[in-house]
Formats: sequence, structure tokens, C-alpha cells
Amino acid sequence: MNVPLFVPWISNEDIKSVKNALKSSQLTDGPMLRKFESKFSKLTKSKFAIGVSNGTEALHLSLIGLGIGKGDEVIIPNMTFIATSNAVVFTGAKPILADIDSSLNISIDSIQKNISKKTKAIIPVHFAGFPCNMKKIKEIAKKNNLKIVEDCAHAIGTNYNKKHVGTFGDTGCFSFYPTKNFTTIEGGMIITNSKIIAKKLQNLRNHGLSRTLLQRNKKSVPWEYDIEVPGYNFRLDEIRSTLGMSQLKRLKLMNKKRKNAANYYSQKLKDIVGIEIPNLLESKNHVYHLYVIRINSKFGLSRNLVHENLFKKGIHTTVHYKPLHTFSYFKNSLPKNKKFPNSSKAFNECLSLPLYPNITRIQQDYVIDNLLKLQK
Repeated sequence: MNVPLFVPWISNEDIKSVKNALKSSQLTDGPMLRKFESKFSKLTKSKFAIGVSNGTEALHLSLIGLGIGKGDEVIIPNMTFIATSNAVVFTGAKPILADIDSSLNISIDSIQKNISKKTKAIIPVHFAGFPCNMKKIKEIAKKNNLKIVEDCAHAIGTNYNKKHVGTFGDTGCFSFYPTKNFTTIEGGMIITNSKIIAKKLQNLRNHGLSRTLLQRNKKSVPWEYDIEVPGYNFRLDEIRSTLGMSQLKRLKLMNKKRKNAANYYSQKLKDIVGIEIPNLLESKNHVYHLYVIRINSKFGLSRNLVHENLFKKGIHTTVHYKPLHTFSYFKNSLPKNKKFPNSSKAFNECLSLPLYPNITRIQQDYVIDNLLKLQK
């Protein structure tokens, strides 16, 4: 049997909607994007939503819009995809790595230890679809006059204290990459409750133009617009916006199916010695973008050997993520005495199991049975 790590759910309705979008006379930055932004704003209960080309640029644009630049420092978790760091580097600022806690989210204690006079912002990443401790992070940010850019790439549909993640910071950034809880293939979204920030980001994503193409085409002189600041080409096109609209209709269902599959794993794996499952008590706030187990020494095989043996059986697993401090870019600039004990331990133990909305019980049982056979 072959069990892939992830399979995107593209329905016939998705395909039909994309075909219809191709008939539009305006294929980018048009009416479907505005509808998509409106729907996403309602989903997250945010005042503004700004569609962009991908999740990385959502982070990058947010930082630029908040005035982060050369000479500044931005605290990010050590256990995250490189995009979180790249977005900081693109601004000219320096990413400062903080360790994680047992939830695999950024450690509150490590944030506090890494604040300096140059610190201007924090990027908490809601890892695997589980929310960070935003109450504590907001307290730290307020005390130190720091901006918050929430990385919600894993967390579409995740709530914290009955509010959607992304609404606690100055901005919240989402990714619609094919592996995410819903997809536009490539694409991203920024949410904010600030009209000033929203207007700035809307201009920055479109070369700095003061008027959109839709607005210009309604006037007899479409070339009449202003450039107050130079911007970027981070627009989201009509085709991907239409796909996003179609996928949004099934978001609750897709997240429910993910949770059901995750709960099934948890019930079957919770009593296996040497395997640590996600915290069941916190499951209600988890949308399970990833299902991550930890394999400790009591299991009898290392994480790497478990991965290799499962792969031989056609079961695809992976590790999210290689800690940033292990990459050459960071090795050359980090103080030699700076350690990341929690990230390092997690990297040696974590394994992401196959998880997607339409995974079958037969496939999950195959994964579980083969894990059990490996235990010594």
C-alpha cells in the first residue's frame, strides 16, 4: 500500500470555478479577489483582508508596512520553515532565533531572553495548527513596544480564546500552499484591524499605485494615479482567488475531517510506549495542519530508523522542521554559546504522519500497524 504524506482535495466544483474564472476579461486583482478578501475577513472576524501572492510575501509585506527595516531585530521561533526568517531578511532586519516549548510553539521565556534595544517585532508561528500563547506574547509586546506579526500559515480555522488567530497581532499572515488546510495552489492573505495598515499594504502589494486597475478602468483617464512610495508586485490573481472562494466553502468540513483523522491516530497511538502524541486536552483549539508524534528512546528505534522503515512500506513521513540554527546562514552569525535544547530535542524526535482530509481508515490502520511492528 502507498500512503502519501498529503493529497490536496480538489473537487469538481473547484475545477469548474477555475474554468469560469478563465473567461473573465480581468484575470488579476479584480472582483473575485475582492470577494475572496471579504469572505476571508468574515471567516476570521477581522476588519480587513489583503490577498497576496503567497504566505512568505504576506509576512514580508506586513513587516515592511509596519516599518521594520535595516538595523532592526525580529524575534522568530527556531522551529519553523525558512520562509519566516526570509521574510525578515528581505526587509534588511535581522531574525533573532528563540527556542520552542513542549507544544512546539515559540517559548515565552526564550522571547523575553532575546529582547534587546534593537528588537522591533515578534513573529509567533502557530505550529501545526495549534495556537501560541498570544495572551503572554501580547503582554510582552505591549511592555516592550513591539509589533506582532502572526504567522498563521498552519492555522486556518484555529481559535485562541474564542478568537481566530491572526487577530491578536498587528497583522496575521496566511498561506494557501497546496499542503495547507485549504489551497489556492500558491497564494496568501494578510488580515488586520487597522485601516491605516490595510491601506498601506493594499498599495504596497500593487507597485505602490494609489488606485487599483479596477478603479482606474472605471475612469475615462485610467493612467491617472499616484505613487507615494515604491511597492511590489505581490498581487493575487482572479483564478487563484476563485479557487480560494470555492475551497472556503469546504473549510469547516476539511478541518473536521482532519480532526477526525488526528483523533483516530491519537486513540490508537496514545498507549504505545515511546510515542508521544499531541496534547489531547488542547485538541479543541487544534486544526491539525500536521499530525506530529515524538519518538523517544523508550520506543527502541530512533526517529530516523522509524522513518526509513515506514518508507520501505510505502508510508511517507517527514520532519517539520529542521531547526533554523542548523543551517549555514545562521551558524556563521550565531553566538557560539547560544543553545536551543528544546528545538534540538524535538528535531531528533518529531515525525509528521500522513494526514489529509480524505485519508482513509484503511490507510491510517496501515500506518498504525506498521508503527506497532517496529516497537522493540
